[in-house]
Amino acid sequence: MLRQFRQVDVFTATPYRGNPLAVVVDAEGLTDQQMQRFANWTNLSETTFLLPPEDDKADYRARIFTASCELPFAGHPTLGSCHAWLETGGRPREPDVIVQECGVGLVAIRREGGRLAFAAPPLLRDGPVDEPLAKRIAEVLGIARDEIVDLQWADNGPGWIAVLLASADDVLALRPVEADLELGVAGPYPPGSEAAFEVRAFAAGVGVTEDPVTGSFNASLAQWLLATGRVQTPYLARQGTVLGRSGLVHVDRGADGTVWVGGASVTCIRGIVEL
Repeated sequence: MLRQFRQVDVFTATPYRGNPLAVVVDAEGLTDQQMQRFANWTNLSETTFLLPPEDDKADYRARIFTASCELPFAGHPTLGSCHAWLETGGRPREPDVIVQECGVGLVAIRREGGRLAFAAPPLLRDGPVDEPLAKRIAEVLGIARDEIVDLQWADNGPGWIAVLLASADDVLALRPVEADLELGVAGPYPPGSEAAFEVRAFAAGVGVTEDPVTGSFNASLAQWLLATGRVQTPYLARQGTVLGRSGLVHVDRGADGTVWVGGASVTCIRGIVEL
């Protein structure tokens, strides 16, 4: 069966500088095995499959697959899926708010000029990391334990542990070894810089050695940084520098405390696939 397909570059307005996402727009009738096989074949960090919603409050449903497993939530697939859904004729119930159904439930997405932004979902796990794991994380990152300023669980689906280093330069200098951990690392830029933080994300446990730009981790990172008073919104995070990308993640917090994570998206491939 022929199905609409988009390949979207997320967290960039310039093609081929962000994080690519494969989107099968009309995925009804596909089995779990077919979805996983196609996601493995695309060999991208994530591939999504769009379906009619099961919850009557949602506009569409997204299933999110890495090359090796399904995720309950991920950030750049949320923005890229919404971009593709709108581009292929999707009409939300509310003109400026789109509701995506996925494994963690309902995720609100709002339009912000030329960008989309999703509401950061609640953390599934937070709190301190035990010291043996902290020491292992330092070894994986190739740094001394005392170079870690702070760290904690920041899991909103993929299993993230957030690690804060002293500076953006320290983050850029990392040369980690692969490990069965989902680690997100951030370090601040000097005051007055365009971006507040440099971010990197390593998820070898789900088949992603280093993710170019990571919405889910930036969401949980923002929740942690805001809760600890380390940052004020709005702020901009930069990610993908080491990989030759220039991802820009816009973070804001609403009056009700909701953290919004946004960025531009651009379609690079339009076509059909046979599935």
